[in-house]
Amino acid sequence: MFKIIPVQDFEYQKQIALSCGRTAKDGYFAYAMTDYETDKPMGFSQFEIDGEYGIIADLSSATGLDDFEAMFILGRQTMNFIDKCGAHKCKAYFSTADAKLLTSIGFKSDDGINYFCDMTNMFDGHCDK
Repeated sequence: MFKIIPVQDFEYQKQIALSCGRTAKDGYFAYAMTDYETDKPMGFSQFEIDGEYGIIADLSSATGLDDFEAMFILGRQTMNFIDKCGAHKCKAYFSTADAKLLTSIGFKSDDGINYFCDMTNMFDGHCDK
């Protein structure tokens, strides 16, 4: 079992990023995914919102951990937050995460380097897409 929490403190953001082999970016939003019982880091997402676009810079599991389903949920939670903020389009970089994870959560490669997802109606509760 795990929990996903927004990171409010940049020092904690640096810690969780480091545990996932990433570097914290000052001014970016971040989510930490931790083990529910031990609070041990399991994953990390880091992103920004720029007008109508969300840009996910990092979506990474903790070093030595491989839980695809948990990372899928973290990715979708990150996208849902971006969508709720009014940015219904999302970009990710080749370095953001494994291509399999990015395509599983809804991204498509748009130029072989970057990924794109139109999240319009993705989180509105309808299953018609």
